[in-house]
Amino acid sequence: SWSADEELLLIDGLRQFGMGNWKDAADHVGTKSKEECERHYNSVYVASDTWPLPDTSRDFGMALAQTAGDKRSRATAPGKPKVLSSQPSNHEIVGYMPGRLEFETEFENEAEQVVKDMVINDDDSAEEIELKHIVMKIYNNKLDRRLYRKAFIFDRGLLEFRKNQAIEKRRPKDERDLLNKIKIFARMQTRDDFEAFSTGVLNEHTLRQRIAQLQTWRRNGITTFEDGAQYESERAQRLSRRATTQRDSAHLIERLQKIVSARSMRDAGTEAATAGSAAATAAATLKQTTRKPPNALDIEGADGINLLADAEKELCSQLRIFPRPYLVVKQTLLSEYARTGSLRRLRARELIRIDANKTSRIYDFFVQSGWIKAPDHPTMPLALGSSTTAGAPAAGDASVPAAAPGFSRHTTSGSLDFPIKSEQ
Repeated sequence: SWSADEELLLIDGLRQFGMGNWKDAADHVGTKSKEECERHYNSVYVASDTWPLPDTSRDFGMALAQTAGDKRSRATAPGKPKVLSSQPSNHEIVGYMPGRLEFETEFENEAEQVVKDMVINDDDSAEEIELKHIVMKIYNNKLDRRLYRKAFIFDRGLLEFRKNQAIEKRRPKDERDLLNKIKIFARMQTRDDFEAFSTGVLNEHTLRQRIAQLQTWRRNGITTFEDGAQYESERAQRLSRRATTQRDSAHLIERLQKIVSARSMRDAGTEAATAGSAAATAAATLKQTTRKPPNALDIEGADGINLLADAEKELCSQLRIFPRPYLVVKQTLLSEYARTGSLRRLRARELIRIDANKTSRIYDFFVQSGWIKAPDHPTMPLALGSSTTAGAPAAGDASVPAAAPGFSRHTTSGSLDFPIKSEQ
């Protein structure tokens, strides 16, 4: 029989440790086992004829002193472990509450936010009531999906995380990778069907590995299982020795390098340091002279591209210069040449404040194209008393090439044009 104090302890234990946690509730009562607590609660409270009201006709025994003494003895018992409550921090899966069979964060956890303040009033219109019914249907669908996922977790035993992890650790890496790939099919099958499917896939994987091994044996002339086993053993030993040899060789080479470096520094002294500096300088110079040229610039469609000849387009692409800046450089150099009658490379670099290598390339291009004369053959001034203007070249003088429109040199005999595209 149960005393009134035991009844109170049972109710208090279930409220404190969670409904269904009969072991902790029995420890809290102290005088009953977990089977007795479960049987008594189901028969008296769940299957009661007067539920949910209490049965006032029951007669409880007056064993208060004995129960109180048991309570004092339990309170003073040494080494009493602390009873864990049904909280997310007390389970191997963080966020799961075993006593309530719920998670701290459920699937679509914010679903209740939409309907928590919804009220259907008597003065609501038909459209408003219909809209609220639709919202409730959506909420019920979310609850169904939540229950489906929770049932899937319980059915597949996913809450036993440590057990599942231990099983996976015992499998080879290739089997673990294969099982992780086929887990996506678990939701489409029942538990038994998915286990059969996984077993079949693993068997196929094992058979394929075995077939590949037998084919390797056949190619090596092995025809018996005994020879195959000996071959695999010797192969494992060879791989182990090879790895050990490579590791030892790496350590030996590193030690030899350290010894040679220390000896050379000790013997050569300052001379070795000077030679090393010279070698480094030579290597840096070689690296600079043999560096990979930059990629050509794509200038198709750029502004001013239609004003350039094909050779000029290729030059701009190689030097990575857009057409408009190139035309400014071209106008500056040719204007200076038309004004002075000669143009040196150093003077071109002074006029064009860009990369000296690019300026030299443009200067060489103009010389090769015949637009300017190299300084080895400068233009000579005419003698006094000539029929032409002082300082101007004679008409038809081969030392001065023709000028383009906009770069003319006027003489008494007319103007000479350079073969350059006009910007108009």
